[in-house]
Amino acid sequence: MTNPMEQIAELMKVSARTAPKAGGVDKVETRVLKGDELEELAGEMIKYGEKSDKSNFDRDGENVRNSEALLLVSIKEPQPLLLDCGACGYDSCEEFEKRSEKGVFSEGDSETVSEFEGPSCVWRLIDLGIALGSAVKTASIHNADNRIMYRAGVAAKKMNLIEGDVVLGVPVSAEGKNIYFDRE
Repeated sequence: MTNPMEQIAELMKVSARTAPKAGGVDKVETRVLKGDELEELAGEMIKYGEKSDKSNFDRDGENVRNSEALLLVSIKEPQPLLLDCGACGYDSCEEFEKRSEKGVFSEGDSETVSEFEGPSCVWRLIDLGIALGSAVKTASIHNADNRIMYRAGVAAKKMNLIEGDVVLGVPVSAEGKNIYFDRE
């Protein structure tokens, strides 16, 4: 029998995929991790936190390690919606598209290395937020504890587990007490 949390993560993936997108253009990517992949991600989260001297990667890594599945959601190639709205910080979408080199991970020190690529069109990031909201709604409907995690996304992107400029992770669990809250 398949683990119920893995089934819920797959349903969350469907919710993220079918969520409304700006301009009807889907730039959202999804992937479900389970089993050994969770252990690998948790290890990378802890290692990255130690290497970068950033807090709570260890705490969130242990949460991922103790989860039964995890949904990754990313925004891939977030070209602007061509509204010239300026919300991205550029005066026009044409100026946005002329942007210089995107941030990338390096194997060296964490100095001046971006965790995510950018800049990003605000409307594409809103698409990512709506997809995540739809996914966690599905988890909630099925009473699965979950938490949207920036740190899981950082490590997943570093490990190339999913394509995308910005990545977030949503682990799921069913314990007597929600493992993602009241944490030290």
